[in-house]
Order: sequence, then structure tokens, then C-alpha cells
Amino acid sequence: MAFPCNQFGAQEPGTNEEILEFATEKYNVNFPMFAKIEVNGDNTCELYQFLKTAKADGEGKADIAWNFTKFLVDQNGAVVARFAPQITPEEIGSALSEWL
Repeated sequence: MAFPCNQFGAQEPGTNEEILEFATEKYNVNFPMFAKIEVNGDNTCELYQFLKTAKADGEGKADIAWNFTKFLVDQNGAVVARFAPQITPEEIGSALSEWL
């Protein structure tokens, strides 16, 4: 699932529809794209408040440093891992057996 956010270098300034169109046409996105949110600051959405509280980054910081930070949530809703932006979905996929 993807949650667009314009808090990182103003990379997603468009409307939700424009962002979806861009992601679909340029990157062939085939997973759910949600409405644009804020992930840091006073207006952080509830989902990211939960995710960041459950799993800080490798330096112990809760805030999201850059786009494409990823979280893995188990079937019970527990946040079991947080991945830095440079970690690819393929790398996460190869490590999933640890949580299955």
C-alpha cells in the first residue's frame, strides 16, 4: 500500500488523482494508493503515529526521514519491522520467511 506525502522535497504536490495517474503510468503501480497524508509533524495521520510509535528507525528516531520508508505489519496488526527507503520490496520479500 502506498500513502503519498509531499513532506519530502515537495515530490508529490499534485492532487490524489494526479499522483495516482503518475504512479500508474510511469511506474506501473498495481497496489493500493491512498490519499495524500502527512507522516511527520503536528498533522501526522493516525496510521503513521501508530507505525512510528511501534518501530523507530535504526538510529532510534521515530520520524520518517525520507519517502519509501516501509513497515511490515503482521496478521495481528503488530508492527514487526521497519525498512529504510533504500531497501527494495524484493529484499523485503526474500526476508519474509523470518516472520511467516
